[in-house]
Amino acid sequence: MSRLRLTYLVLAVIGALWPMWYFLAYLRGEGGSLPGMIALWTANDAVTGLTLDLLISATALILWCLAETRVRRNWVALVAIPATLFVGVSFGLPLYLFLRTRPVG
Repeated sequence: MSRLRLTYLVLAVIGALWPMWYFLAYLRGEGGSLPGMIALWTANDAVTGLTLDLLISATALILWCLAETRVRRNWVALVAIPATLFVGVSFGLPLYLFLRTRPVG
C-alpha cells in the first residue's frame, strides 16, 4: 500500500471517529435529542453557513462518486456514498480517495 493510500485510510478513520465523538457526547448530554441537535444546525448565521457548506460539499462528492465510479467501473467505491450520508464528508471523501486509488483490474 502506498503512503498516499495509507494517508487516505488514516484520514478516513479519523474523519469517522473524531466528529462522531462530539456528536455522541452531545447526544449523551442532551438525553439523545436528535431533533435538538438538528435544530442547532441553524442556531446562528455562522453555524448555518457551515451546515450549508457541508451539504453542498456532500452533494458534490456524491455526484463525483457516481460519475467517476461509472467511468472507472470501480463499483466498490460506491460505499463512499452511504459513508458520506450516514457519517459525514470527513469520512466519505478520504474513504472514496482510498478506494479510488486502489489498483483496478
